[in-house]
Formats: sequence, C-alpha cells, structure tokens
Amino acid sequence: MAPRKEKIVVFPFMAQGHIIPFLSLALKLEQEKGYEITFVNTPLNIKKLQDYIPKFSNIRLLEIPFDSTEHGLPPNSESTETLPIPLMFQLIESSPSLKPAFRNLVSSLVEEDNGRKPLCIISDMFFAWSAEVAHEFGIFHAIFNAGGGYGMAVLHTTWLNLPHLKSNSQEFSLPGFPRGYRFKTKNLPPHLQECKVPWEFMNEVFQDWLKTDAMLFNTIEDIDNTGLKYFREQFPNCSVYPIGPILSSAGSKARGGEDAEATWNRCMKWLDTKALNSVLYVAFGSQSSLSEAQTKELAKALEASNVDFLWVFRPPSSFLTDSDCINKEWLPEGFKERIENNKRGLLVQKWAPQMEILSHKSVGAFLSHCGWNSIIEALSNGVPILSWPMGAEQPFNAHMLEEEMRVCVGVANGYSDIKHEEIVKKIELVMKGTQGDFMRRKALKVVEMIKSATSDKEGNKASSIEAMNEFLNAAISRAHEQILSPQN
Repeated sequence: MAPRKEKIVVFPFMAQGHIIPFLSLALKLEQEKGYEITFVNTPLNIKKLQDYIPKFSNIRLLEIPFDSTEHGLPPNSESTETLPIPLMFQLIESSPSLKPAFRNLVSSLVEEDNGRKPLCIISDMFFAWSAEVAHEFGIFHAIFNAGGGYGMAVLHTTWLNLPHLKSNSQEFSLPGFPRGYRFKTKNLPPHLQECKVPWEFMNEVFQDWLKTDAMLFNTIEDIDNTGLKYFREQFPNCSVYPIGPILSSAGSKARGGEDAEATWNRCMKWLDTKALNSVLYVAFGSQSSLSEAQTKELAKALEASNVDFLWVFRPPSSFLTDSDCINKEWLPEGFKERIENNKRGLLVQKWAPQMEILSHKSVGAFLSHCGWNSIIEALSNGVPILSWPMGAEQPFNAHMLEEEMRVCVGVANGYSDIKHEEIVKKIELVMKGTQGDFMRRKALKVVEMIKSATSDKEGNKASSIEAMNEFLNAAISRAHEQILSPQN
C-alpha cells in the first residue's frame, strides 16, 4: 500500500491577484511535490474556482461562510473585483471575521482524518491571524505573500513609520533599509500621502505576521535580496523563503469567460503578423483602471507614437459596469476605427491571455500597473516595463524595477494628471530608442537568473528549489516534533 500523502491547506484573500498565485502554488505543491491540497475560500470564489482547476488536478475546494452584508458591503461582495477602493478596504477589514469559521473548518479536517493534522496551513498576508488557529492544533503556519520582497518591505516600513511625514524634502529614507535607499513622496498612493496615523487594521495585520513560522515570497533571491534581507531582519523568529517565480496559466481561459478562446486566437493571430519586439502590450491587471482623462490621454499617446500596441481595455475607474466596455465616449473620436483600419492596434475587453502574450516574440515592452504577478510574468519572459502604478505596493515595485534593476521607465501613476505628449516620449524611449535595447539586455539577464534559480540541473544551486524544499522540510520537522512531544 502506498504511503498516505501529507495534506496542506491554502487560504488566500478574496481577490484575483491573490487567489490566482495561490492556485499556482497549490498546483505546484500537488503536481511536483505530491501533496494533497485543500483550497479554502468564500462560496462565490469557490464556485468560480471550479472552472479554474485543471482536469488532471485533485485539489479539494472548501467553502468558508461569509455574508458581505454583515460588513456594510453590497450583497455577494466576495471579491475586490467589483468594489471601489473604499469598499475594498472594508472587505479587507472584514477578514478577521472569518477566524471562528476557519477554526471550525480546521477542526473538521483533523476529525475527518482520524486526528491526523494537515502538514501546514499557508495563508494570505491579510489572514495572518490564522497562525493562531494553526498553532492551536499544533500545525506549522506560513504566509504566502504574492508580492515581491522589496515592494512589500517598503510598504511595511512606510505604513509602520510614516517616514514621509518626518521629512522636509520631497524624498524620505526608509527605516530598516541600508543608507541611501530613498523614495519620492509624490509617488506614494494618496491614502499613504494623506495618512496622519498608520491604518490601525494594517498595524494589527503586521503584528499577526510576527506569529507565523515562515514567510514565502513569489520571487527569487538574486533579484530581491534587499527586500528579503529586510524581512529576515524585521522578523527574526520566522524563516523567509523566496520560492518563485510561481507561474501558471491554469484557469486563465476560465477567467476570460465564454469568449476566452476567441480572444486568445484573435490576440495570437494579430501578434503573429508583427515584427520582433515591435508591440507594446498595455494592461493594468484585473483590478485597476485609469480615470476617464487618463484613458483618453493614453489612447492619444498610443496613436501618436506610431507603435503597434495590444491594449487590454477596462472601463475607466469611475465606471463599474459589465456592459461593452470599449465605449467610444471614453476614447478620442474615431480612435477605434482608425487603429482597426491601419492594423496598428488591437483592443480587447477586460481579459487577455497575458502569459502567452508576454512570451510572444513580437512583444517589445509592457505598460503595466506593476502588480507583482504581472511583473514576474514580464521578467520571466525578458520583457522591459513602462510603469503606471495604481496603489498598494505597486509604486514600490516600480521603483525597484527602475532604480535597482534598470528594466523599467516610469510613465505616470494612477492618481496624477498626465498629457499624452509625455506618454509618447516614454513609449518612444523604450520602443524606439537605445534605452529600450539596454533594458531588454538587462531583462534577458534577469531571465537567466530566474532559470538558474528554478533549474535543477546537476551542479546548479537552484535557490528557489532549495527554498521550497527547506520550507517543506521545516514543516515536516515540526510535525515530527508534535508526534514525539509527550503533550500529544
């Protein structure tokens, strides 16, 4: 009889940018490491996930009850996707309400397996309170931070210390970082610029981080050493493991809806007609949108730059609608018709097969909001970035890409006015100038670093593979200690 597989519970926050990397991690642990995975989330997210799970997978999906109306949210608000920013914060703040139900869920899992505990619980950064639940049952706990080490480190120290309020200049130093690391106040998201006292909820989240046994980051040591070092120094009682990049297109077409196959074919067919490195890919993630004014200025810039582009178009941020989102009122007059006629641009609605697009030889750069999932996909394919961050840790990610790695040019941010002439200059700099060639060479070196970190060839010290193994071995060691302990 084959030995019973160890079980791992994964529990992401209710947002696409969290659920998808957690699913990719779950598939990796199942397919490459042989673990049984229980994936926990709220009912509507679990229903959607049923279409995301590949047929070859046996990941178990478990619902945890959640009523959004009890937290002042609209009915059936179980994801950040359709919520404006103030309500997103409200959804985040509702996270601890899941704790009693999660404790009951873990208890049921132990009971149904005749007292055998899961090897590990891997939770979202917003669900770090689950460390207390894990430890009640003697289970190893880890936080999987879908962000990169640097961006999350700057976010952490800025939230806790508000150093920009203590500086008389337009730049501020970062507590916990080496001397010389500075950040521009104007690039902070508005909620941080205007913050007079730290957001109390995030303070509680960061306190809960201190209780975990391990932190996992979707990054590699060679490109993210500064951020990882920060976490190792600030959280000396838990281990920090860079296990990335965790990449997967599993469920991608399911996320694209019923038109996904047609969209995939349309994008690939169009890209196949374009020359090497000639296309600018434009996408701002599943959550972010430009304002109406920014949308029009970007459209003018794309047309004026005379560069081929593929634009994943979402309604401006003031519109939350599922109707036809390529509304002519949001674009310059005649824009859509002109780019279709001259075949210089392709507009697709809301979703596109991003991994496949970024790996296509015709794509020369990526205009991005700099969410970490998008960044790691671009870097894995050697694609330089034009940054247009919207919030959260995205401005800090963009700062690292531009100042540290030299694979990025900053364009704007989601909360500033910009004229199309300025956008054109940045596009031409990357797509037509020597700066773009330099950035591509830098980006290709990052590809080699990633390959080295994830390749298990003889004689190669694959840092991400080693980190994953060290993490799993730590969980196994804790489980053995629990078995041998006289208290069990």
